[in-house]
Amino acid sequence: MLGKTFKGLIDRTLGRRTAESPVRETGRDARTVLVRPEVVVVVAFDGLQGSPRCPAGPALWFARVVRCRPERNAAEAEAVTSVGELTSSGGL
Repeated sequence: MLGKTFKGLIDRTLGRRTAESPVRETGRDARTVLVRPEVVVVVAFDGLQGSPRCPAGPALWFARVVRCRPERNAAEAEAVTSVGELTSSGGL
């Protein structure tokens, strides 16, 4: 996990993702529904900072969902490591 965001989702998109959640559900507790990572989205962000709470290492600042990519599958998504490379290459 790199971060959590729901900013940028319009009601229709959020409703569709919520309706699809039971199909992808792998477990749940009182506050969380766990789903298989199959939906690809484009996420924009303004900054990146190391975080002890994010398992991947960096945390995104002001992250927001730009759009969903239904034509792509999870295997085609960029790896979390590519986000970290942005800071080491001076991309941010």
